[in-house]
Amino acid sequence: VSLQMMKHAWDNYKRYAWGLNELKPISKQGHSSNLFGNIQGATIVDALDTLYIMEMKEEFKEAKEWVEKNLDFNVNAEISVFEVNIRFVGGLLSAYYLSGEEIFRKKAVELGEKLLPAFNTPTGIPWALLNIKSGIGRNWPWASGGSSILAEFGTLHLEFVHLSHLSGNPVFAEKVMNIRKVLNRLDKPEGLYPNYLNPSSGQWGQHHVSIGGLGDSFYEYLLKAWLMSDKTDEEGKKMYYDAVQAIETHLIRKSSGGLMYIAEWKGGLLEHKMGHLTCFAGGMFALGADGAPNDKTGHHIELGAEIARTCHESYDRTSMKLGPEAFRFDGGVEAIATRQNEKYYILRPEVIETYMYMWRLTHDPKYRQWGWEAVEALEKHCRVDGGYSGIRDVYNNHESHDDVQQSFFLSETLKYLYLLFSEDDLLPFEHWVFNTEAHPLPVLHEDNGNKEENQK
Repeated sequence: VSLQMMKHAWDNYKRYAWGLNELKPISKQGHSSNLFGNIQGATIVDALDTLYIMEMKEEFKEAKEWVEKNLDFNVNAEISVFEVNIRFVGGLLSAYYLSGEEIFRKKAVELGEKLLPAFNTPTGIPWALLNIKSGIGRNWPWASGGSSILAEFGTLHLEFVHLSHLSGNPVFAEKVMNIRKVLNRLDKPEGLYPNYLNPSSGQWGQHHVSIGGLGDSFYEYLLKAWLMSDKTDEEGKKMYYDAVQAIETHLIRKSSGGLMYIAEWKGGLLEHKMGHLTCFAGGMFALGADGAPNDKTGHHIELGAEIARTCHESYDRTSMKLGPEAFRFDGGVEAIATRQNEKYYILRPEVIETYMYMWRLTHDPKYRQWGWEAVEALEKHCRVDGGYSGIRDVYNNHESHDDVQQSFFLSETLKYLYLLFSEDDLLPFEHWVFNTEAHPLPVLHEDNGNKEENQK
C-alpha cells in the first residue's frame, strides 16, 4: 500500500511541480518554502532513497537525471543550514550509499563545502541561516537573544561525519566534534540542554528545554552518532544516556489517566504539552535500549512503548484518527489539542517512525495494527486527486486541506510505513542508521573506513 501511496505522491509531484521544491496538491502547482532559499528540487532529493528502496527504478532514474542536469547550489540565496543538511545532504548521501552512483557523492560533498561558512562564528556553533553565495550567516530573528538552536546545530553530526568519510577531508567531522566540545564545557541546568545557545558568547539563551521542536533531533543524533560509529564514539554514548536520565527525572510525567508524556521545561516550570515532533522519542528510547547502562534495557523499551501508546492515543482521540501538531495534559484533558493553532496535521512521520522502531525491536503486532490505522486515515482524509495534503483541523469531521505535500511525506512518512510492513532484513539496524529525515546512512566500521580511503 505504501508503494501505491508513494506512486500517487510522486506521479503528481512530477505532473504538476517537477523540479520545484514541493507540490500543492489541491491547486496542482509548485510550492516553495523559504527554508531552501532558491535551491530547487527538495522533493526529488528527499525521495531518492525511498524510490530506490521501493524499487521504483524508472522513477529513480528520472530523479537521478534531474539531479545530474539541474541540481544547482550556485544560487544567491539564504537557506536553513539544518533543513538543507537533513534533506539535501542526507538525501544525496543515502542515494549514494544505496546506489553507488558517483553523482550523488559529488553533489553531497559540493553542498557540504557550501555549508562550511555557517561555522564562522566565535565559538564554531553555526548560524541557522546562511547565504550560500556570500557565505554570510545569521540567526533566526525570533530566537532568544540571537541564539542558535539546539536541534539545528545538533543535527549535523551524522551527515558531516559521512562527508569527511567520503571526501577524505577531515574538516567536516572537525566542525561537528567542536560543537560537542562547546556543549561539554557548559554547565547544564539540572543536566538538561536548553534549546538556545548564543554562537558569539557561547552561553545559553533562555532556559527552555524541549524534546520536541527546537530540541528533538539533538538527542537522537547523540545516540545515532554512537551507533553509526560502530559503538566506538563513547562521548556520544555518555552524553545520550546522561541526557535521558535528566529527561526522565525532570520532563517525563504520567497523566491522571495513566498516559506517560514528555513535558516542556521553561526555566524550571513544566508546560504539560507534547508536540507531534516529540513522538519520535518512543522510537529513540527503544533504539537506545540495547546499550542502556546497568540493566536498564527493559526499562528503555518500556519507555518507548509508553510514548508510542500516548502518541497513538493522540491520534485515536481525534475525528480523523490523525494526530494534532501538539496535545496537552492539563485542565482535565489528556492527549488532546486545546488550541486551534495546534490542531493541524501536516503529514508528519514521527508517530509512524516510533511504530516502526517498536515493531522491529519487539515484534508486538499492535504496532502494525496502529500503522494500518494511520494508513487508512491518510487515505481517507489526506489523499486528494493531486497528491496528499495536510489537514487544518483533525477534530473536524470535514477536511480543510492546507494544500501542501511536504517533501518529508515521501522521505519519511511513506518510508517508515513501508519498513513497518517489510521484513527486518530490509535496511537492518545493525548496518544502517537513519538520519532525522529518514535517510539511511551506513554504520562506519573501523576496518572498512580504511578500505574505503584506499580505494579513493
